[in-house]
Amino acid sequence: MDTMRKPNALAAGFYLLTNLVTGILWFTLAVVLTAVGFATAVVGVGLPLLWLAMNVVRGGATVERAWVRSALGTEVPRPYRDKADGSLWQRAKAQFTDPATWRDYGYFLLLLPVGALEFTAVVAMWSVVAAFAGIPFWIGEAPFAVVVGDFWTIDSFSSAWPISLVGLALVPFAVMGTRSLGALHGRMARALLGPTRADQLAVEAERLQSSRARGVEAAEAERRRIERDLHDGAQQRLVAVAMGLGRAKSKLETDPESAAALIAEAHADAKLAIRELRDLARGIYPSVLGDRGLDAALSALAARVPIEVDLQVDVEPRPPTAVESAAYFTVGEALTNITKHSNATKATARVTRVETGVLVEVTDNGQGGAELRPGGGLAGLADRAATIDGVVVVVSPAGGPTVIRAELPCAW
Repeated sequence: MDTMRKPNALAAGFYLLTNLVTGILWFTLAVVLTAVGFATAVVGVGLPLLWLAMNVVRGGATVERAWVRSALGTEVPRPYRDKADGSLWQRAKAQFTDPATWRDYGYFLLLLPVGALEFTAVVAMWSVVAAFAGIPFWIGEAPFAVVVGDFWTIDSFSSAWPISLVGLALVPFAVMGTRSLGALHGRMARALLGPTRADQLAVEAERLQSSRARGVEAAEAERRRIERDLHDGAQQRLVAVAMGLGRAKSKLETDPESAAALIAEAHADAKLAIRELRDLARGIYPSVLGDRGLDAALSALAARVPIEVDLQVDVEPRPPTAVESAAYFTVGEALTNITKHSNATKATARVTRVETGVLVEVTDNGQGGAELRPGGGLAGLADRAATIDGVVVVVSPAGGPTVIRAELPCAW
């Protein structure tokens, strides 16, 4: 999401014109309550007032963040620390020592003078535009005329219309000026009402640590699955092949017919082992995915599903291998769940390249009720996506439809 885009001129203009009123309101509340609270703190009465002032300022900051987001298009995340446990005094102390509380105060102290300057600038810009554009409509009734040198006297509609064109030409500049003022105010609000750079880095570090842990767990789960499949599948088949060939060898001279039957049985087991190894390798990383890309790999995957699958793939330019793998297994796990649990008759899988990465969306017409359960297949997909900073979202109300959406970035 673009959190710092330039706002709409109309919305920004409305915000900047009304911001003076809200600036006076919040400035007055913050200053009066805090000043009275500090002045009467020595007699104990001021402490509740200071606590009230902090909560009023925080509430006003919450309102202002929402107002800035809707009017100026600037997303301002909530910056406060987690609520402290304990007594009322401990919670009030935690609020008082939270730097975000004092940044809220700073914002509201600046809001009045800044709001006055913004109000003046917007009124001045648009007044000039309106004055120039409206001259032809009132100059004829004015008790004076405007004389420009010796060649132009402006005293009627016909003589004033070129000035109106100048006013209309100034409209784009007024629009750009209003949007720029709105964007600057949004930056100020984000700097004072949002988290600091250090807070953002701490949150990002925590998120990356969580993603790494989930990736390690996903890799460990995948390793255990491969070991289990090898032990219970191909390894058992190969042991059976070896035993069958050993028995056939011992009977080859004395009982050729029994030896031939044992060899045929071992041959069948060898082919099954090869098939299981091929399926296991496909589960790790299908060769067609590496050779021909997502479109061919997903087409082969959809062809093996027993329900109708509408597949649309457009991922040019080709994404990195890790993203391709995550997209492939997201679609594969989603189609497997649909086949096993949803009672659906049709599924739609769309894999498209977007500006920031690859977007995967799988929808079915089944009964719904799917969710990300710990240890489940969908949770495994979320863990796999987290290793590349991807996100998996499942929307599956009772009765359907189910939508599984994965956003996989191509840069991390």
